[in-house]
Amino acid sequence: MPLHLTHGGAVGLMVAVTLMWGTAGMVTRHLEGAHSFEITFWRGLFTVLSLCAILPLWRGPKVFRALLAGGRELWISGLCWAVMFTAFMVALTLASTASVLVTMSLGPLLTALAARLFIGHRLPARTWLAIVVAGLGIGWMYGAQLLGGAGGSLLGTLVALCVPLAGAANWTVVQHAQARGQRIDLVPAVLIGAVLCTLATLPLAMPFRASAHDLGLLAFLGLFQLAIPCVLSVLCASVLKAPEVALLALLEVIFGIALAWLGANERPAPSVLTGGAMVIGALLFNELLALRGRRTTVADQAVPGAH
Repeated sequence: MPLHLTHGGAVGLMVAVTLMWGTAGMVTRHLEGAHSFEITFWRGLFTVLSLCAILPLWRGPKVFRALLAGGRELWISGLCWAVMFTAFMVALTLASTASVLVTMSLGPLLTALAARLFIGHRLPARTWLAIVVAGLGIGWMYGAQLLGGAGGSLLGTLVALCVPLAGAANWTVVQHAQARGQRIDLVPAVLIGAVLCTLATLPLAMPFRASAHDLGLLAFLGLFQLAIPCVLSVLCASVLKAPEVALLALLEVIFGIALAWLGANERPAPSVLTGGAMVIGALLFNELLALRGRRTTVADQAVPGAH
């Protein structure tokens, strides 16, 4: 079922994707009895069921054959997705939505560092400056949590850091495979990640405490917050330039914080707003200059985010 997007259509669709991603914090705050790993398990299970229904309609039955023919790199990529899916939901149960989303927004800069450390790509001065400023912002946010005695919040923020780290590892794996002429299909990799996330969290999820109300909300997260936007983000990434995707993805931070504030009365701490402004400002600076440049460097490229 092919879908051809114009540039404007891809921009609008990516905005919708970030809005769907941004619902996670608000929805999680309305759960009644489900705990951290149980939340992750049910969302993962509903994501698997949703993708198993969506992907054959979009790609045909061949999408499942790609799981067997993809090779080691495809499964390593799937493992990275599993870490991202798991760390994101666990972090949301330990820290504020704002802290988690600001920490995750470091993805493009950590990916650029991975390009420098593991592949040897040179980074432009604007990216080094953005990394320093974003690091100061994150340091301010972490330091305020540590000095304020918010141990659980700090732990949650550290868990959230696993998301951009896994994303950077995922990008490195994809780049190494492409350098050898092997193209990794991100769609089956996302499905593998959802399956691994579900299996890994099943033993930790018991005994189940989720009510029928919780299961309805978790089914919403599996379908509308993860499965559908995962597929749509891959489509958008095939049309938009990498800096455009990175800039539009920052809307998730704004949407996520606003929805949690308005829909769950979760007001972000001043230190998070200050540190977050530094991080988002650094990312905007870096990606806008990349977009204005004549060409995008390899360090500016990244696989679409999903969590």
